[in-house]
Amino acid sequence: MELFNIEQVGTKIKKQVPLSKYTFTKTGGPAEYLAFPQTITELKELVRYTFENEIPLTVIGNASNLIIRDGGIDGLVVILTKMNQIKVTDKQVTAQAGARIIDTAFTAAEHGLSGLEFAAGIPGSVGGAVFMNAGAYGGETCAVVKKVKVLTRKGEFKVYSNEEMKFAYRHSLIQENGDIVIAADFTLKRDTKSKILADMNYLNALRKYKQPLEYPSCGSVFKRPKGHFVGPMIIEAGLQGKQIGGAQDSMKHAGFIVNKGNATATDYLNLIHLIQRVIKEKFKLDLQTEVRIIGKPTE
Repeated sequence: MELFNIEQVGTKIKKQVPLSKYTFTKTGGPAEYLAFPQTITELKELVRYTFENEIPLTVIGNASNLIIRDGGIDGLVVILTKMNQIKVTDKQVTAQAGARIIDTAFTAAEHGLSGLEFAAGIPGSVGGAVFMNAGAYGGETCAVVKKVKVLTRKGEFKVYSNEEMKFAYRHSLIQENGDIVIAADFTLKRDTKSKILADMNYLNALRKYKQPLEYPSCGSVFKRPKGHFVGPMIIEAGLQGKQIGGAQDSMKHAGFIVNKGNATATDYLNLIHLIQRVIKEKFKLDLQTEVRIIGKPTE
C-alpha cells in the first residue's frame, strides 16, 4: 500500500533513494520516500500530510554532521537544501533553513556585515546550524541569531526569540520539541568588507591546515568534555589512525572520522563505540557524540 497520494501532496516524491548520495560521510541506507520541497508552502503541505496520515517524518539539511544508519529511514525524508534564499536588510540577514551557513556568512561579508565569520568553513545548513547551535573558533550561532521561524509537526507556523531557543553548547530547543526550522534572522554589525573577508580566509586556512577536508567525514564527531580536548585524549589512548572497515580515525585530526573508501555507517558507529569505550576506561569520561545519528540498523 502506498503511503502517499502524490496528487494530494503536490510535491515530487521519490521512493527508496540511497541517502549516501547526500551525506558528507557518503554512507547511509535508503529513504523509504524522499522529497526536496522548494518553498515553505510545499514543506507545510508535506508536514501536514505526514501528520494527518501518521507517516514518520525526518527533516535533514546539508547532512554534514550526520550519520544515517545502514538500514535507512522509514516514512518520508525531507531534505531542505532547495529552500536556500538569503536576504539582507540593513544589518539583518534572513536565511532559509536549506541555505548553507557558509553562503550566509559570505553574503553577510559582501554587505559589510560582521558576526558570521566563524561559520565561513562550516559545511552545514542554516537549519542545522540553528538546531545544533553550531560553532567554531570562538563563535557560536546563538550569538547572532535574533529570531527563528519554524513549522511545528502539525504544520503550524511559530517564531522563537533567541531567549526562547534555549541555546547551549551544541543544543537548542528544536532538539527537544521536534519543530522544523524554516528560516533564521541574524543580527550583525557593520565592518569593512575587506577585514571581514580577511578574517574568514584566515579561519578557512586554519581549518584546511588542521582538518582532513580531503576525505568524506561527518565533521567533529564528539562534544568537547569540560576541561578536556577530545583529539589529544584519542591520541594518548593510541586510537589515532584506528580503522574499522572503511572508517578511520583521522591521522590529521583525531577528533574526526573519515571515509577512506567504501565505509558503511556501521563502520563509523563501531569505531565511535570503540573510541567511547577506550576513553571511558582510560580517562573515566563519557564521550558524547556531537554528530547526529539517525535511522535504522540493518536487520
